This record gives sequence, C-alpha cells and structure tokens, in this order.
Amino acid sequence: MLIPPFLIKGDIIAIAATARKITAYELEYTKKTIQEKGYRVMLAPHIYGDYNQFAGTDEMRKSDLQTLINDPEVKAIMIARGGYGTMRIIDDIDFSPLFQHPKWFIGYSDITVLHSALHQLKIGSLHATMPINFEKNKEATDSLFNYIEGAGLNYSYSYENSANAPFYRSGSVTAPVVGGNLSLLYALQGSVTDIDTQGKILFIEDLDEYLYHIDRMILSLKRSGKLKGLAGLIVGGMSDMKDNTIPYGKNAEQIIAEHIAEYDFPVCFDFPCGHIDKNLALPLGICLSLNINNKQVSLSSVNNG
Repeated sequence: MLIPPFLIKGDIIAIAATARKITAYELEYTKKTIQEKGYRVMLAPHIYGDYNQFAGTDEMRKSDLQTLINDPEVKAIMIARGGYGTMRIIDDIDFSPLFQHPKWFIGYSDITVLHSALHQLKIGSLHATMPINFEKNKEATDSLFNYIEGAGLNYSYSYENSANAPFYRSGSVTAPVVGGNLSLLYALQGSVTDIDTQGKILFIEDLDEYLYHIDRMILSLKRSGKLKGLAGLIVGGMSDMKDNTIPYGKNAEQIIAEHIAEYDFPVCFDFPCGHIDKNLALPLGICLSLNINNKQVSLSSVNNG
C-alpha cells in the first residue's frame, strides 16, 4: 500500500468539487481554518461551477480533479462536499501521477467513489469530514488535520449503554480498513473500482435510506462474498433512516446484525464516523488495530501509520 507523505506546515491543500455545487460563502470558514493550521489553500479552477445540481459540467469537474492530481506541489486534495456526481467522472481520471507524487484524498459520502478507485490502485486515503462541514464539529476537523500531519489515531468509546450493545461481537484484529458509504459500495459492485474486502476490516455508514434498501444492500454484499472472509466490521452512523407506512420491523443495525450472524469476526456499531457531526477521520487502505472487549471499542494506528 502506497501511503502519501504526511504534511508539513506550508504545504498546499487543494479543494475541488466533484459532485454537488458549493458557494464561495460556504468555503470561507474552511479556507480560514486551513490557513490557520499553517497551510496554503489552492482552489480548483471551476470550484464554484454551477450546472444544475453539480459543481459545473462533468468536463469541468473532471478537469479540475485531474489538474490537482497532476500538480506535484499539491499534497492533499479535499473534496468540498458530497451529494452525487463523482461516479460520472471517475472512469476518465488518470491517477498515474500519484505513483510519483502521492497525495491525500479527503472526504466521505459520494467520495467513496474516489476512495474505492484509490483502493484498487493500492493508495491510502482518508475518510473524513469535508469543507462544507468544517464548522460543525471541531473534534472532527482536528482529527483530519492530526492524521495528515502524522499523529496517527487512537479512538475509544464504551458501548455499555448502547441500544446496539447486543449486536457487538468481541475480538481483536489488525488489518487494512476499507469501505465508506454503503449505498456507493453497493453501486460500485462489479465495476473496475469495486473493492476487495477479503482479510480487511470493512467500514460502512449511510444516510437517509429506506430500511428495506439497507437490507437489500447488505444482502447483496453478502451474496457477492464481501462479508465472508472479513477480518472485522465497523458500522458507523446509520443516520436518518426512513420507513414505509407498513413498518419494516427492524432498524438498520438489526438488519446488519441479522445478515452477519453466521460469521465470527469482531463487530462494532455506533462508530463516530459517517453522516454525523462528529465524523472522525478514518484512514482507508491502511492497517489499524481494532479491539472490542469489556464493553469497550478501540481503534488505533499501527506504527503511527
């Protein structure tokens, strides 16, 4: 796995919008934060593009991302926000310059498309809060900068009082973490940017999905063999789930627990990552140590990686 170099003060952090459009006002706080952290800010040429719901046409968004990939001075690329649109351009992106000048790709939600493409190339990336959300939660934003500066991570929480406590499964494992937004992982199955989950810790999260959709997506991952052979499973925020007039009868966590019951890998829920304000940074493609014991969950870096 190729891990991009950690940043030093004065490095350039670029911002691109590969999906939904964003305004200059919505980026003011982020630009100020990046500069206060000691970095230079570069904006993609069409960052404020406006084409229906997108941040410019496919060609504009594709050109922006390629420009930042090609620039050896850019050390990290933050994607401004999620929404939808990255899948429309992913097949035309040339990632080969990253093998000479690797850089951190940072984001979540729709950016799972980018994370998955980088996974196929064996390049590490960072699932983390995005510029549109920097002002929402300082801990989430700080966790992003701490990681790309080389501080590693060491998260822990108790699940003793969680409603999902019965679904946790104890165990300890050290393995690469892969995954992201469940809906995107489902949509990417069978494509050239599908992910390999065997021997990995799979992370999933989602937002605003019908419960029967969650069932269908998890069952699809299971039928395609992605759950068999996992080293572990981390379930993050399953936020704002929807139900039909006739209730599905189970919540998202119960649905997931049902479909993984036959396996024996360690499992945790309620992980502070995903479509939640406290969206802590989670490196993807990189080995982490997951420990679930005594009503406690811990996730930590291995050799500060």
